[in-house]
Amino acid sequence: MADDWQQRIDALQEELVRRDDPAAWVREADAMEATVRYPRIALRGPVFGIAAQDPAVGPQWRVVKPVVDGMPQVARDGLQSHLFFTAKDDTDDPAVRRELLAAVEVLEREPADEVTACGVRYRVVRGDEFARMGDDGLEPPRPTDREPVERSWDRQTRHAPLDVEFVLDPEHLDGPSAGALTLGLRDFAYRGSRFPADVRADSERAVATHPELVLLPTGFGVVERGGDGWRPRSTLQPTPHDARRVLYDGMAEIWAMLYQFDDTKKARYARAAEEYRALGHADEFEVDGQVFRICRVERLLRTGPDGPETPRPSDVDEYGPMKMHPRMDPLDGSLTHE
Repeated sequence: MADDWQQRIDALQEELVRRDDPAAWVREADAMEATVRYPRIALRGPVFGIAAQDPAVGPQWRVVKPVVDGMPQVARDGLQSHLFFTAKDDTDDPAVRRELLAAVEVLEREPADEVTACGVRYRVVRGDEFARMGDDGLEPPRPTDREPVERSWDRQTRHAPLDVEFVLDPEHLDGPSAGALTLGLRDFAYRGSRFPADVRADSERAVATHPELVLLPTGFGVVERGGDGWRPRSTLQPTPHDARRVLYDGMAEIWAMLYQFDDTKKARYARAAEEYRALGHADEFEVDGQVFRICRVERLLRTGPDGPETPRPSDVDEYGPMKMHPRMDPLDGSLTHE
């Protein structure tokens, strides 16, 4: 196994040399510097999303819904909605609509981690979220991380969603640093007394059943420094600027509504938001003694002979399946509100 991985890393190195791509070399230099400045890995825990295998496209699995949900059932609910709206908006064929709605009905009553509709396999997939950590805390964005062409602060501006259409191919590694990271994590499993015995056992089992690793696209989020470390304050975003905009929106308006700020505090945070925006692309900001940072977040997904890993028995759901949408007539797509 070690020889195989060494050959893969050597091949990645040779490919980098052959391409003679200065930008790729700079990204690799950034990655090497990050391993020195942020040598430790801070594990946050499992995340879930949806992948599909469509024979019409090819044998590989592709992400349909971003792998960011904190519970398997949240991802199942997302799949239920995806299939429902596909039946509602993307087809006029009653037979196709009927098959999609049959899968919706399964998800309404069962915690199903896989359904098939119209020849496409849809699966709830599981990953692990982590960040690098150094003496000054969690790793911020790197200079070479992808940014939007136009850095808009308008909340209505939307960029391509994280992960969607990403191919879950363990053979695809973006450079020697990614190869070295997956090599270092190939035997990763939850260990230590802070994890329950069933969680540790499931994790060890997954190393054998799903031995190949896929690094998902890097995400970015807002974290807040507290007395016991850093805690997340946002969902994952596809670029550092998207995460900065989330922090700006939070200070400018959203947090005041969520946490019922009084008028004085609301005005103070609104002023702070404009100060932050004026900085352009700051990755750390302090207001009212609270330190916020834009954090670089990585995710690892395991895959095996039958594709990506599904939720483990020890993964926790706080609620079960439910009916989320009105009934739909498969013949004409009309809705019935019960």
